[in-house]
Order: sequence, then C-alpha cells, then structure tokens
Amino acid sequence: MIRPLLSRRLVLGGTVLLGVGLGVPLGRARAATLVQVRKQRGCSCCDGWVEHLRANGFICEVSTLDDLTSVKANLGVPEALRSCHTATAEGYVVEGHVPASALRRLLAERPAIQGLAVPGMPLGSPGMPGEPVDEYAVIAFAKDGTQRTFMRFSGERETI
Repeated sequence: MIRPLLSRRLVLGGTVLLGVGLGVPLGRARAATLVQVRKQRGCSCCDGWVEHLRANGFICEVSTLDDLTSVKANLGVPEALRSCHTATAEGYVVEGHVPASALRRLLAERPAIQGLAVPGMPLGSPGMPGEPVDEYAVIAFAKDGTQRTFMRFSGERETI
C-alpha cells in the first residue's frame, strides 16, 4: 500500500506549529478578520492605524479616496464622531483611531450597535504618535442615534 506524502497528522501538526509561530495561542486559532479601510489620500496617520491593526492580527484592505464625506454619510457615521478614516468589519462601522483591542471586543460581544468611533485624532491613539498621550473614549453608536462610551483609553492603554 502506498502512503500519501501528506498525512492528516502532518498537515494538522504543521497547522498547529504555524499558528504557534504566528503567536496564536493553542486551541484559540481562528480566521483573521477582514477590515475594509477607506482613507483619504496623503493621510499618514491612517497608514499608522492600518499597521496597528495588521500587527494585531487583522487583515486590512485599503481604499484611498479623495473625499470620504459620502462614505461616512452612507454608513451612518454621526457628524460629531467623524475622523480621518472609516472602516467596516463584519457588518460594523469603525470610525477613526479605534484600538485593536476595542475592535476585538466588539467582534466578540457583537452588541446591537452600528459601530465604534474615536472622534478627532487623539495623541497616542493607534496611528497618532505623540506626547503627552491623550485620554479618550471609544464611542458606540447605534442607528437610532444613541451613543455611549464603549471603552476608555490613555494612548493605546485601556483605562477604567
């Protein structure tokens, strides 16, 4: 009997080793989330935010546009919460410099909201280097216009 070159054990073992090599905890491997990012041409902080997401295991597909006003309006981002880039992930809107940990929590909990936003461009938030770092809130917003604080941060560090 001829044995196939790649046995099931070899493939499964290689998959586990690849996951460990990529920093994925054993037993917790899952497909990476695709984040579709729309950014304005020439905005370097948007590139920094994309790199932050990629470094935290997200797959980013980036579209560069001259004007995002209609994108933000079509996705229902309230004007007061708008920032320099807009993204979508698994049906949620992600506006501005939202830390990867907040996005992970959103996707794990799946609350009945439209999305998350970090209005403005707080210093120290992902993609916005600078000192001293700002304290800021990640705001959850819903289609009915309600808003609430989802998480609080100082730079990239979650606060209570």
